[in-house]
Amino acid sequence: MSVLVVALLAAVLLVLLLLVGRRVRLLRAGGIHVALRTRIDESGKGWAWGVGRYNGDEFAWFRAISLRAGPDQVLRREGLEIAARREPDHGETPNLPSGSRVLRFDPPGGLPAVEVAMGPDALTGFLSWMESAPPGSRLPWAS
Repeated sequence: MSVLVVALLAAVLLVLLLLVGRRVRLLRAGGIHVALRTRIDESGKGWAWGVGRYNGDEFAWFRAISLRAGPDQVLRREGLEIAARREPDHGETPNLPSGSRVLRFDPPGGLPAVEVAMGPDALTGFLSWMESAPPGSRLPWAS
């Protein structure tokens, strides 16, 4: 019985180390802290912590606690417009990065709306990424 308990604890520890290592690797590769939610309602619930990373014309979001190898959500710069921006509600503040602003996107193609929340520095970088594009590309005004 004790060997089983030790093996189970070792497995749990290994999974936790993998999750922490993944997050550190993403942050070191230019990632930023971003909270995201796809279920948008007035309750303020549904936020998930994660790491966002720019990859050319895509903003890939990786859930903080996930064993998935790839991103959990991808926002493509083409056709991406800010539908609304707001301060977080009082009930949302503990679930979001410090000093966050919330941006809502209505992705093209009938995909569900997405909200992202990020701190001031990350937001400045995100808006710059949205407004920058290769020559010849037409993008809507982001800010």
